[in-house]
Amino acid sequence: MARRRLQRPWPQLAAIGLLAVLASPPLRGLLEASMSLHMLLQFPLLVLAGHVLAGGLQPSVAEKLQRWNAHGLTGLLAAALLLSLLMIPRLLDLALVDLRFEVAKWLALLATGAALRLSWNRAGLLGQFFFLGNMLPMTAMAGSLFIDSPLRVCNAYLLDDQIRVGQGLIVACVVVATAWLVMATRVLARQAEPQMPASAAE
Repeated sequence: MARRRLQRPWPQLAAIGLLAVLASPPLRGLLEASMSLHMLLQFPLLVLAGHVLAGGLQPSVAEKLQRWNAHGLTGLLAAALLLSLLMIPRLLDLALVDLRFEVAKWLALLATGAALRLSWNRAGLLGQFFFLGNMLPMTAMAGSLFIDSPLRVCNAYLLDDQIRVGQGLIVACVVVATAWLVMATRVLARQAEPQMPASAAE
């Protein structure tokens, strides 16, 4: 039991280590120098860190949060709103030149990861479907706009980099949608399997 208790914080410690590495000036500067690395690598890593950190919440804290998160809907709505705001090019520009916006970006992405951790399973397939059914088309549309726009949407990044981000967002949407459909199909298939009566099993 003592060994298991000692092992439990390791994922959270790893997430804190990841945040420390991402916050280091050399790596942060490298990631944010490219729009594709900024949005397609730094963003997901910060969401992942928030997701892992939320797993270390005290049960009493998690229970209080879940009182406001019936069926995971509040958390998924918060995640959708935060991700929608972070897709605005102007905010991406501001995060590069204003520390307040940079900190807000990090906190928003960490909160997104935490909200997904606390809400995904509670939402069930139906809640997940509505979340992805809104987020994936919006993200793919943003990616299409990045590709088709003749002008730079972010002043800090070149047009070629913007096109790569658009292509990456569309690919990510396809991958996420495919993975979720496979997972949902397996869950529904297991639920549809006839349950063997206990007497027959004996």
